[in-house]
Amino acid sequence: MDIADTAPDRAAGHTLVLGDPLVIRPCRLVDRMLARALGASLDASLAAGRSPESSRLLAARAQDIVSLPRRTSVARSWDHLLRVARRAPTVRTPAVPLNAAAILGAEPAIRKLMERLTAPLPVTAQGVAAATLPLTNAASPVYGRQSPDVLADLLDAAINHLDPAQPLMHLE
Repeated sequence: MDIADTAPDRAAGHTLVLGDPLVIRPCRLVDRMLARALGASLDASLAAGRSPESSRLLAARAQDIVSLPRRTSVARSWDHLLRVARRAPTVRTPAVPLNAAAILGAEPAIRKLMERLTAPLPVTAQGVAAATLPLTNAASPVYGRQSPDVLADLLDAAINHLDPAQPLMHLE
């Protein structure tokens, strides 16, 4: 028996691609690198509900973001955001200003989101992408001057997609 056949992470190098018929293809290094580089646009597609199995890049991105270490990193970013929003505003910084009122107003939803992200249960890529977008998009209610309710609504949608009872794959 070949040692490579028993390697525990061997399956991690493969991607399920939907089509006629279902095919498992190797996930290439270039796919993983491109998925990382194009993360923001791929996350937007995943958050909008596009199936991760519809393309190699979406599949590679989904495989990356649903990992527990990546989800924990997103949860830590939300926790950091809460801590920064509680501090007194600084005089002038080159950073994009936070909408502290919206962030602090949505704290219960942020805490629930962090709980769902760090749970050791499988979750959908759509939910993780929806939890990531407000952090990375400068036009999101985290940074803009939208009503605090807008951020709470975005977070509620992400929390619903992170429900472990949600099906992980939709076959159409």
